[in-house]
Amino acid sequence: MAVSAQTPAFGPQEGDREFSISGTGSNDRDFNSGSFGITGDLGWYLRDNMVAGVRQSINYADIEGEGVTDDFWNGSTRGYINYHFLEDRARPFIGASLGGVYGDGVNDSAFAGLETGLKYYVRSRTFILARAEYQFLFDDTDDATDAFQDDGIWAYTVGIGYHF
Repeated sequence: MAVSAQTPAFGPQEGDREFSISGTGSNDRDFNSGSFGITGDLGWYLRDNMVAGVRQSINYADIEGEGVTDDFWNGSTRGYINYHFLEDRARPFIGASLGGVYGDGVNDSAFAGLETGLKYYVRSRTFILARAEYQFLFDDTDDATDAFQDDGIWAYTVGIGYHF
């Protein structure tokens, strides 16, 4: 009986779901002030190379300044859609998101964003993830055009995910 050596297929197929968890953090050079955050994604593959889903982020910051110490929590909830390129272990992607940000230390507002990143499959269904998002904040549709140029922020995450 001969054993066939097959290379496992990497990546999802249409109809699969995906869960990922990512983290982010920063601090000043003296480690007096800092922040950290965690993001969870749950997505559904509309095609082998296109995923749509919902993403929840929670962030905490501890800021120490001249005689002032403050800490605050904030969060964001958004829907997203991403298109993946290539069909190998490394899968770059581009996408967009739309949602809201809320909590201490931020003005509750809506935001839209563009994103890009890379998923690298370490196993047939498990990947590591790096993503950069450009988000622009706005209170109403009249603000959206100006906000893209004036009120944008960058968000970076690194994480791990699994599709099933």
